[in-house]
Amino acid sequence: MSHSFHIPVLGLAFSIDTPLKVAQYGISSVVSIVDDTLIERMRAYYCEQFERPYIAIDATQDDARALRITAYLNLMQEIIDEQLQAMQAGDFENSENLNRYFALLPEKHPAKLRYQLLKSEPQLASNLQKELIAELKASIKPGNIDVNIMAKVDKLNFDSHGLALAEKFSDALAAIRGFAQAKINSSVVLSAGLNPKLYSYIAEFPQFIPHLKAEHQKFIILKVSDFRSAFIQAKFLAKKGLWVSEFRIESGLNCGGHAFATEGLLLGPILEEFKAKRTELLEALFPLYKEALAARGLQVEEAPAIAYTYQGGIGTAQEHEFLLQHYQLAATGWGSPFLLVPEVTAVDSETIENLIQANAADFYVSGASPLGVPFNNFRQSTAEKRRLQRIQAGRPGNPCKKKYLVSNTEFTAEPICTASRQYQQLKIKELETQNLDAQAYEQQFNTIVEKTCLCEGLATPAYLKYHILQKKEEPAVSICPGPNIAYFKSQYSLDQMVNHIYGRTDLLNQVQRPLFFINELNLYIEHLTSYVAINYQSVTEKKEKYVQKFKAQLLTGIQYYENLKNQVSLLSTTRKEEVSAQLQLAEQKIKDLGFA
Repeated sequence: MSHSFHIPVLGLAFSIDTPLKVAQYGISSVVSIVDDTLIERMRAYYCEQFERPYIAIDATQDDARALRITAYLNLMQEIIDEQLQAMQAGDFENSENLNRYFALLPEKHPAKLRYQLLKSEPQLASNLQKELIAELKASIKPGNIDVNIMAKVDKLNFDSHGLALAEKFSDALAAIRGFAQAKINSSVVLSAGLNPKLYSYIAEFPQFIPHLKAEHQKFIILKVSDFRSAFIQAKFLAKKGLWVSEFRIESGLNCGGHAFATEGLLLGPILEEFKAKRTELLEALFPLYKEALAARGLQVEEAPAIAYTYQGGIGTAQEHEFLLQHYQLAATGWGSPFLLVPEVTAVDSETIENLIQANAADFYVSGASPLGVPFNNFRQSTAEKRRLQRIQAGRPGNPCKKKYLVSNTEFTAEPICTASRQYQQLKIKELETQNLDAQAYEQQFNTIVEKTCLCEGLATPAYLKYHILQKKEEPAVSICPGPNIAYFKSQYSLDQMVNHIYGRTDLLNQVQRPLFFINELNLYIEHLTSYVAINYQSVTEKKEKYVQKFKAQLLTGIQYYENLKNQVSLLSTTRKEEVSAQLQLAEQKIKDLGFA
């Protein structure tokens, strides 16, 4: 890897073209392949920008979803290849991109050291200088065009006559097929839980079996929030002859997008468990993998490598370096801060300004997602303002066009989306028949109308930024940053953000910000406090046990952090005292929590 960080998937649109901005500098990033309508329109846009012929893939065409994804990924790879060729053909005296590639590298990277030698010794002998330049150019490696699939977002599809299509045309299976057939060597990031149908289907593609040596190799990254989930999913895949090349550990709450909270198990102990059990995990997976490959007639004697990375809430170079060193990670992920880097992400200018002007209270975990999973939301987004306007006008809910998140069959035979106007009107009518008191009615009503359309709102920022919004499309933008973005208060360049990650500059200078461990702990306390408040009037033995287990896990995490702070050089003496005070305050809050 050229860099010790990557840019995770950011919504549907925010990182939809990020590889075109950063891959030439060796930075890997992740593209969502959930929305093939967005993908097709981005392909049309970039074909025009790079003067390439564009042949539309109509939504009614056979296997259109997979074909659209393949075509867009191939286009990006072609453009990045040309960027790399131009860079390698340039010279260090005149090529801005060539110099930028090496300037952005971390200080300890071997190529960075050779680059600094070239720049600091202009009088090198001609033959030595040529040799050094040749070595540097040969070391240039592009970042990956990785893709993300939310495994359980897997709607079945129908033809124009309303007849169900074959299972392989479901959303997730079509997406993985589109990725597998693309002419790129990269990884799919599987998130949001185990989908046996999808995982079994992946095993049908030779591109995911390294020992079959397919022309364009594909790898699997599991995004997980705890060791148990990682172990279960990896075992399932290994039995299919599929190897997890990377476990991408993400904070349950201190992240963007959907929030998959643990039952109080904090990040520090989670990372410690992954660190302690790497050998155990390898020894459990490899025999299953070896046996599955043997059934295919493939012999393998050595387990492939496994990388471990972390993402969620990292804000400083010190935190980045601590994670790499203490937990022996290959890289970290920096997501939400890049929403404020216009040359990297597809965020419209109004949303960027709203993010910069916001305060910490504007970022919150909501019930806005139709998936029924907690969702990081932004109070000042134009989509949130539009949602409230619809409620005030007596027309809550959204028109449902793309139908990626349809799942509810309470009122209809065919699944509909809980954010749709159809569903919310039906649900409110049902609510009105229940004769609830005013307070209970309002609580239920707000739960219904809190759901918002993510299919449209998370795609719109790219349409606005590139001026490709079509007639009758709403300009309302949904955005789902992690709470850590509240500490970043400006618009930045790629160079500024990368220099911040590597400690060459400090974008948070003078900003009072708790350690990311403490931030996550406080988010979990807020999460549990909210759970207790919501369930206070309907306490059961099961809920009581849940709260007690949650509290015990949090208290165990606090003790872990108290011990950890004295083992690392990340903190000054003053900062260690601050952390102790913050942990003590958190501990008291936890002990006071409960139904009693």
